[in-house]
Amino acid sequence: METAMIFERFWNRYSTENPSAKRIYNLFSARGERVVHDHIALRTFDDPRMNIDVIARVFTENGYEARGDYEFKAKKLRGQHFEHKSNPQAPKVFISELLTDQFSDYLKATVRDYLNSLDDRAYADPELVYGGSIWGKISFETYNRLREESEYAAWLLVYGYRANHFAVKVNELKQFTTLKEVNEFIKGNGYLMTTVGGEIYGTPEELLEQSATLAEIQPVEFTDGVYEIPSCFYEFTLRYNRPDGTQYPGFIAANADKIFESTNYYNKQADMM
Repeated sequence: METAMIFERFWNRYSTENPSAKRIYNLFSARGERVVHDHIALRTFDDPRMNIDVIARVFTENGYEARGDYEFKAKKLRGQHFEHKSNPQAPKVFISELLTDQFSDYLKATVRDYLNSLDDRAYADPELVYGGSIWGKISFETYNRLREESEYAAWLLVYGYRANHFAVKVNELKQFTTLKEVNEFIKGNGYLMTTVGGEIYGTPEELLEQSATLAEIQPVEFTDGVYEIPSCFYEFTLRYNRPDGTQYPGFIAANADKIFESTNYYNKQADMM
């Protein structure tokens, strides 16, 4: 499958189920910009049936290779990013996985029970990465209990396999030269930004700056009712050149650590105050 088709599949679901991302995309287009995506991000569990290696196959079988490893000790995650071997213009891919063994017996047992509710054929399906929550609905009570330990685990069991976010490559925009200008444009059109530790993560000295909208709040059908919870978000990435003149291609763990919090439930509560 051509890489463009892979990203189009992820984008179609992401932009349909998170219409604010599509509206922001259209705001740039209306200004005459051609939106280029820097990367997409996917989430999974560390179970060998669906860990990073498994989720990455759709990319590694189509010209991608792993280029960087990341550790998020506080959130108990690990991540890898992937780049296309021969096409530097292709979007990068960031895949993270939850280290379930580092959590309570409750979280481990709950996740294990949902994962074991499907046979191995479900995890061998090459369509797995597009499948959403293949385990079916969970209860809102379960969601909240998981959230107390790991927002990531709660989000992942509800939403499953899809793009957690796309990131606009600010370098490719013609009318915006700084991330601050992009953020002001987004906020000026009525969207809220993630502000955990500030609005912009990273610095020019670190060769990477990132910002993100707050995750869109969506009604979700749980087994015990319909509740509104955070869904997916849109990110903005500005890359700087290294001393040799080439653009920095990687990610910064400290930035990503904050970006993960764009889907935290407390952000919904803050918006309502």
